[in-house]
Amino acid sequence: MSAFDDLPVDREFVSDPRVISADDVAAFATLTGDTFAIHLDDEAAARSGYERRIAHGMLVLSCSIGLAMQMDLVNEALIAFAGIDKLRFTAPVFIGDAIRVKKRVTEKRPIDASRGLLTFDTKVVNQHAAIVVAYVDRYLLRR
Repeated sequence: MSAFDDLPVDREFVSDPRVISADDVAAFATLTGDTFAIHLDDEAAARSGYERRIAHGMLVLSCSIGLAMQMDLVNEALIAFAGIDKLRFTAPVFIGDAIRVKKRVTEKRPIDASRGLLTFDTKVVNQHAAIVVAYVDRYLLRR
């Protein structure tokens, strides 16, 4: 199921899990230049009140987009990623945590006969089912 007209409002979809590794965090720090110590040093993380190093919030967000694409909900019809609203980082993601993405279709807005805007309420959860990131995302799709 991937076409704009085939995705029902209020339908929820759940991704496979993805483990956030130390290599992921190191690569993201190198790629972005965000070398804040709580991501790279256990002692610095402990001094900041975390039990151990935490993943960058933007790394977790980026991985959530990848997990969503792997669900193949919109890939065939995708024209463009249209944006994110109400982004919240609600709990830390530790190295070794497994995240999943839960997406619920909240709105379908036809733009014209060939395109529509699809909106999801998205939650990223860890292996304990705790929400770690939440946002509303929109995709421009072919109809």
